[in-house]
Amino acid sequence: MMSLTSFRSSPIVRLGLGVAVPFVVLGAIASPTYPQTSGNPADSRALRVRSDIQEADSNTGIVTARGNVRINYPARNMQATATQAQYFSRERRIVLTGNAYVLQDNNSIRGEKITYLIDEGRFIAVPEANQQVESIYFVTDPEAPNASAGAPPATP
Repeated sequence: MMSLTSFRSSPIVRLGLGVAVPFVVLGAIASPTYPQTSGNPADSRALRVRSDIQEADSNTGIVTARGNVRINYPARNMQATATQAQYFSRERRIVLTGNAYVLQDNNSIRGEKITYLIDEGRFIAVPEANQQVESIYFVTDPEAPNASAGAPPATP
């Protein structure tokens, strides 16, 4: 599973969708000062989304963010960017589209469309036509030679 680091402080607008995972929408605010989170442990469970445009449908439980989307989900140590993101609260999944990128615990995945299944902690990435997805994972390997100690010298 991948994880992401926290985004900077941002303005917060809470949507009352009655979902199991708190969802926080960040939008543009005219004031140059941004409120800070309360330090409440529930704040770390919040899924924060910042984008140019956002809309929420309380009938379907779908929240859509479009344009310069940034997601911060501290509970899963995850950050993501995309052109569009949709949070399906009933299915507990997030679908990122348009140059989607996810960073979690220094591991990353990039594709045209990335689906994150929250309850499974699983990512599914799909590329653009005739392209590929890319993942970078940092693997702990005690058998691997240390770059400073066991690596052979570089040849000119």
